[in-house]
Amino acid sequence: MDKRLAMDLQEMQQELIAIRHDIHANPELSMQEARTSKLVARKLKQYEFIVTEEVGTLESVPPGDRSIALRADMDTLKLVEESNVSYTSTVPEVMHAYGHDGHTAMLLDAAKYLSNHRNSFFGTVYFIFQPGEEKLEGAVAMMNDQLFERFPFDVIDGLHNSSGKPIGTFNIRFSPMMAASDRFLVTFQGTDGHGGAYSHLAMDATVLQAQFILALQTIVSRNISPNNAAVISVGAIQGGSFNSLNVMPSEIRIGGITRSFTKLVRDIIERRIKELVHGFAQSFGCTVQIEYNRLGCSTC
Repeated sequence: MDKRLAMDLQEMQQELIAIRHDIHANPELSMQEARTSKLVARKLKQYEFIVTEEVGTLESVPPGDRSIALRADMDTLKLVEESNVSYTSTVPEVMHAYGHDGHTAMLLDAAKYLSNHRNSFFGTVYFIFQPGEEKLEGAVAMMNDQLFERFPFDVIDGLHNSSGKPIGTFNIRFSPMMAASDRFLVTFQGTDGHGGAYSHLAMDATVLQAQFILALQTIVSRNISPNNAAVISVGAIQGGSFNSLNVMPSEIRIGGITRSFTKLVRDIIERRIKELVHGFAQSFGCTVQIEYNRLGCSTC
């Protein structure tokens, strides 16, 4: 790293840490980032940016005709923080455990540095602070609000911190870095029954559930080439009651996510999940409903 750059960043370090601690102590859920947005806007104005909602604009001196956007996310999810740090969350059951406090602080740090060195680049830099990343609402809302039309940049870059990586290193690749994301929710419905004397008259929902979850894992191992990466994970199962352990449930629900990098792999995963869903319903003599939603595409 250039010595002058290193010295400048060192001088800015305490402010960066303070911003990150402040955001961490005051986490906000998706599409509720009012306080964080105000903090970001206040800092950008302090750094002499043109601020429009969640976007700060900085032009070089002299101006140039190229443009780039840098993006960070601001929200978090419901989690209970169990730490003893001085900046622990002050919001019950909400915690910055995914690093978005760091993302926001880092982008503000970059904004301050470039504002202080407008002659070090040639063009326009847009700093985008995205709300609602965790619930997948923020990006869509910003695009529907004509983000790309109002801020016509040539390229957009982002990053995500990663624990376990050596400090001061970056991981990049010359193909999609972030996988496409899909979600599925499957509901099997059949006949309930007593788990003792009349179990033979009921749909064996729990066995169906177990076998179906195991079968999902064979999609990646047997239908996807070892040269490609993919993930299928079940994150939620529901069925029966701990208050009625002798009753076999008539309905079970299974929900999860998939990750893939190419359209081919994405298509295979969706097709095979739906084939397994209907195959299991037929073999267990029940009906089934499936909701399968394609969310974000893979990005470089």
